[in-house]
Order: sequence, then structure tokens, then C-alpha cells
Amino acid sequence: MTEEIEQVAQRYARYTAIGAVMIAVLWHTGYDLTVTITGWDDFRWPVVAAVSWIVYTVIAVVAALALLRTSSGPPRGRELAIPALALAIAVIVACYPKDLIAPIDWGWGSVGWLGVLLLWNRPRGRGELLAFLTANAGIMLAAMAVTGTLDRVSIAKYLMVEVGSITLQLGYLAGCHTLRVRAEDAVLLARRLAADDAWRESARRIHADRLRRYDAIRDVAESLLKQLADGADPGDPRVRADCTAGAMRLRRLITEREDVPDELVTALREHIDAAERRQVLVTAPPFGDNLPDLPEGVREDLLRAPILALDGARSRARVTVSAMSTMMSVAVVADNDDLPISPTPIREPSGVVVTYQRQGGEVWVNSIWQGP
Repeated sequence: MTEEIEQVAQRYARYTAIGAVMIAVLWHTGYDLTVTITGWDDFRWPVVAAVSWIVYTVIAVVAALALLRTSSGPPRGRELAIPALALAIAVIVACYPKDLIAPIDWGWGSVGWLGVLLLWNRPRGRGELLAFLTANAGIMLAAMAVTGTLDRVSIAKYLMVEVGSITLQLGYLAGCHTLRVRAEDAVLLARRLAADDAWRESARRIHADRLRRYDAIRDVAESLLKQLADGADPGDPRVRADCTAGAMRLRRLITEREDVPDELVTALREHIDAAERRQVLVTAPPFGDNLPDLPEGVREDLLRAPILALDGARSRARVTVSAMSTMMSVAVVADNDDLPISPTPIREPSGVVVTYQRQGGEVWVNSIWQGP
């Protein structure tokens, strides 16, 4: 789940970062470049304004490449923020004092978007961006004070531009953060709903398994009692063998439980039931709880050799499953003469190691998986 949430967060971080790049690019080319060209004759030093536009473009390209590659501002974003603020000063210097609040002074209204790109999705980025925007507003206010442009109209224009641009910049940043958080919440909710569905399906399977087990217990007991009621001799070896097999099966059915169904355990039980129907005496201690999650392919490799030994048992078999947090073992001892064995352990591609031993008419097969 953590990985899925991280993927969603990265996806939203990437596309919101692309949105920030597009806004800055369109603003810088659609407005800044236009007023620089159309107001060329109105600048005191038009070359300074043009160079400032070019430097702004270079810094924006560096920030945009970092955003498109990592969804975060460049590693030296804080250092680049200083020349970005210097651009606002340079454009102010390039204008006559009377044009300080005029449209050709594009630096102080546009440089905030450069700060958004440089400090995007960085540790403490929102606080640094707020400081950046505050410094930018302070630079413009200081320039107005130095040039004596503090009349009511100029202050009103100043406040309108600052409030508008800062609201757009911080608002976009906050909106993107909220969007990402809501997307992560949606993932969590979907996972909870999926977990609830899995729990209901698990409960249904547990209930069905209990009904199956109760039916099997009844059938075994009914069959044995019917034989004895029909006059079967308890001393008859065949009757005693049936009673022994029935008692072992009853003991297994009564003690086994599966509060959380596991595919490996379910597959083993199916083959144990099939062996018992062939009158094989199967000893199977209760399988442990909290079985580890197995990587793809491990379950099949763990079961393959032990199931072959169990399916070929003539009259008796013992099945055990051992598990720890990063280890799982499935072992079968059976009187199976037909199973081909290997004198050396066999390592499967999944990492499962299968060991064989044959002694006194019995074969022992042990499959072990050791996790990382």
C-alpha cells in the first residue's frame, strides 16, 4: 500500500509540476517578452531589461528540467533564488522612476513564478517560497520608497499586483498539495474497501470450509458406527484398520482450522483428503497461523515434490508445515516406492531447496524457502 500511495503522490507531483512550468513559461513569454518588446523605447536601459529576460529564461529552463526529471526543484534552488531576486532589481533599475508601477516593470510581478519553480516540492519549500515572495515584495516597496513613488494610486497598484500574484502563486501551490493529499486519501479508501471485500470473502470461505469439515466428520463417524451397528467384528483387522483410519481423520478434521485461508494450506488439504479417500493413513498436525506472504512462484515450488510423495503413498504419510517470518518448509514422509529422488538438494529458480531421503521403504521430501 505504501508503494501504491508513493506512486500516486509521484504522479500528481509530476503533473502539477508540469502545470507550474507551463504557467511560468506562458507568463514569461506571453507577458514579459511582449512588454519588453513593445516598451523597448520606454526603458531607461532597455538592454538591461532584455538581459534580465534572458537570465530569467535560463534559470527557468534549469528549474523546469529538474521538475520534469524529478518533480522537485533543482538541488541548488535556494542558491538560484538569490539571482532570481536580483532580476527584479535589475528590471526596476532598467525603468524610469515614473514607470516603476507601469506594465514594462515586469520583474517584480513575474519573478514569483520563478521562485515557485525553484522551490517546488522541496523540504521546507513552502516556507522558503513564502520568504522569497516576501523578499520580492519588500524589494519593490523599498524601490518605491527610494524613488518617492508612495502616492495612493501607486500603493493601490502595488497592493493589487502583489496580492494578485502572491495569491495565484501560493494558491496554486496549496491547491496542488491538496490535490495530492486527496489522491492519497482516495488510494487509502480504495485499499480499505478492497480489504473489507477480502475480509468478507475470507469469512465466506471460512464458513464454507467449516461446513465441509463438519460434513466430513459426520460422514466418517456415521460410516464407522454403521459398520459396528451392522454387526462388524471389532477384532477384524480390516474393521480395526478402518477405525484407525477414521479416528486419524476425525482427529485431523477436528483440530485443523483456517481462520485466514491460505492457498498453500488449502492445496495441501485437498491432497490429504484425496489420500484419505484412498485409505491412506495421513498424520497432519495443525498447520501454523501467520504463514508468511510468498513471492510469485514459491508456493508452487514448495508444494510440487511433497504433493508427488503424498499422492503416491501406499498406506501412510505424515505432512508437516513449518513457518517463520521469512522461512517456510513443507515436508512429507510417505511409503512411496515410485517417487524418483535426487541424491543432492535441488534448487528451484524461485529459491526453494528440495531435499530427498529414502530409508526403510519410506521417502522423506522437504521443501524449504528462505526469504531475504
